[in-house]
Formats: sequence, structure tokens, C-alpha cells
Amino acid sequence: MRVLVLGGTTEARELYGLLEQAGARFDATVSLAGATRAPVLPRLAVRIGGFGGVDGLRDWLVAHRTDAVIDATHPFAVRMSANAAQACTQAGVALLRVERPGWTPVAGDRWIRVADMEAAARALGSTPRRVLLTVGRKDLLPFHHAGAHDWLLRSVDRPDASLLPPGARVLQARGPFDVAAEDALLRDERIDVIVTKNSGGTATYAKLAAARAGGVPVIMVDRPPVAAAPTVADAVGAMAWLERLYAHVSSTRREV
Repeated sequence: MRVLVLGGTTEARELYGLLEQAGARFDATVSLAGATRAPVLPRLAVRIGGFGGVDGLRDWLVAHRTDAVIDATHPFAVRMSANAAQACTQAGVALLRVERPGWTPVAGDRWIRVADMEAAARALGSTPRRVLLTVGRKDLLPFHHAGAHDWLLRSVDRPDASLLPPGARVLQARGPFDVAAEDALLRDERIDVIVTKNSGGTATYAKLAAARAGGVPVIMVDRPPVAAAPTVADAVGAMAWLERLYAHVSSTRREV
């Protein structure tokens, strides 16, 4: 059964391993956007780069006689998820989204929840603060005019200099992170506030635990709405869905 995995997340990497173990039953191709300069590659067929919108993805699915698409992109990759939903509908291909649960505040958290990056920038206020910015490389422009803050940006890859807020320092690092290291970072850098996305998962949760322990407020950008699709929470659920679909497709092909 031919499967396309739209990857790039922790859950996608876990699914790669399960597909590798499944052997010849699944002919899987992993698609990566190419946003990360040194991605962790699976031992599966890999393509890097966009498809050219809905039409390009639909044509690729048809040309490769794809049976299923697993959308395991980031919770904030709304355009790719929308393209996948439309392309799969047009091509008649089964679609499943792997959507890790979002984070929820617990006792001791000092969250300021906002709808988008522009609101996050406004929530910082005008009084200079020491800010740990962990929103990725593509969402920095709203912070250019957010005030004379001392910015520490953490990112897997270094952003283009033109995207950085004035005077921003860059810390290149890839999760997972642990609480002790995050606590030390907040103390050593004397961080006043963290700005982050509600990405969910465990790889970057430690900063929230450290912020809670240190009484550091967190400006939390809520997830945007994504295209409707059948959804599971993790790679195991995705693999179980694929196994059921494989059994159905195999049975249908035998009958034909």
C-alpha cells in the first residue's frame, strides 16, 4: 500500500520507525518541507520541498497511485494541512492527521493566552523585558516593533538576519530539553517572560515546567484552526489506522 507521510514532527519520526518495521506491506514516502537545514532523515524514500499547492499535491498523489496520506506536520502548519485535505478529497485518497494534544495550564502556571503572533508582541508591553522567544524562524516579523526588549531567540536553525528583532541574540538548539537545563537558562539569562506557541508534546515542554517553578510568565500563542480530517494523537494510532486501511485495501483488491 502506497503511503505519503507529510512529516517534520516528533510524531512523524516515530511513525517512520513503525513503517520501517512493517516491511514490504507499506511503500512509504516521507515529504519534508525543507525548512530545517539538517533534518533527521528516515530509512524510507524522502522528498524535500513543496508540491506547488493543492493542484501539485493532488497530481503527485494520482501519479504515484497513493492510497493514504498521513499529515504529521506541525500543529501550526495550517496551509499544508489545508492543502492536504483538499488534495486528498480531489484525488480520492484517504487522509489521517496526527495531532498531538496541546498543552494546558496547571496550578502555578502564569500563562497569558493570545490568538496570534501580533497579539503576543502586543502582550509584551512597552517596558523593556528580557524575552526568551521560542516561536520558530518564520514568525518573527511581528516582534520587530514590539519595544526595546532584550531578545534571546532559540531556534534549530539560525534565522535570516533581516527577520530578527533588533539586537536579538540567537541560541541554536534542538530539543528535547530537560527541566534542569531550562531552569539554568532562565536563571542565567535572567528571563522575564517566555513567548511560545502551543505546540504540545514533550520535546519542548520543559521550558514551561521551568517557568512554573521560577514564576516566569509565559505568553502562549493558541493553535490556529486546521482543516477538518480524521485525527489520532500519536504515531501508534496512525499505524493502527494504516493497518486497518491495509486490510481493507487488500481485501478489496483480492475481490477485484
